[in-house]
Amino acid sequence: MMKLPDLNLIIALDALLEEGSVVGAARRMNLSAPAMSRTLGRIRQQLNDPVLVKVGRSLVPTPRALALREQVQQTLHNAVNLLQPENILDVTQLTRTFTLHANDVFISAFGGELLARLRQEAPNVGLRFTPESHTDENGLNEGKVDLYISAMRPFADDIHLQTLFTTRFMGLAREAHPIFDQPITPERFATFEQISVSRRGRARGPIDERLAELGLTRHVSLVVPTFHSGVFSLGHSDLILPLPEHVVHAVQKMGIRLRAFALPFDVDNIPIVQAWHPRFQSDAAHRWFRRIVHDLCIRAPDARLACKEGNF
Repeated sequence: MMKLPDLNLIIALDALLEEGSVVGAARRMNLSAPAMSRTLGRIRQQLNDPVLVKVGRSLVPTPRALALREQVQQTLHNAVNLLQPENILDVTQLTRTFTLHANDVFISAFGGELLARLRQEAPNVGLRFTPESHTDENGLNEGKVDLYISAMRPFADDIHLQTLFTTRFMGLAREAHPIFDQPITPERFATFEQISVSRRGRARGPIDERLAELGLTRHVSLVVPTFHSGVFSLGHSDLILPLPEHVVHAVQKMGIRLRAFALPFDVDNIPIVQAWHPRFQSDAAHRWFRRIVHDLCIRAPDARLACKEGNF
């Protein structure tokens, strides 16, 4: 391992070059003249150069010292700036791209609005949504992503969390689906073939657990990785797609001709959280970005009020 020099020598060298004398440099650094003289000796040894030489009754810098003067001043200036408290963040001048691992629920409901909000406050800030995968948590735990936005789950103890909103499941089917011919009961719901959305390829989930409590089993004939792929899989089929109300609201706003309905049984609401690595906790730009995301979610109209059952 390389042995680092005593960085205090940079401060001493700057004082010696500015004052042009050991006594003046000692006074500037609140040292005795003998102590400053010993420091000059250490600088000479470190640089393998006399640095200051006696000419008559004065000390004059060597060519090496003159060549270093500007670099020493700049290095000292940079070090002082480095250790200053962070300035107040000017987001209008912020140039940064935030990387998010976010699920379909958040992207559907808030992705476009988040970018629009950023454009208003920080025109040079960009967003990068990365695909969900089994290893998303690794990026979060290693601080490689700015925010991880998904359903609540166990996280490492040092990961910071904040709840953004909760969502519930609704049903989605084509307009003329036969499920709408009669009142929708748990029994009739379980009769029709269904789509399961799982990035891990799972066909069973909370809906199946609730149906099992009622003595019912549904038939999942299609498993897709995202809610969006599930929506486009409905087509002209008699499939049913359960999905979060925030995604239903996003589909409604797009004008896709599908029909939504409330599930005929209770399923636990899903809390959606944003999580971030401890390295970002005190970062001013990251704090601002987290606040934007949180404010956007809590001020948005309640999806269950915005979602309409029936045709859209």
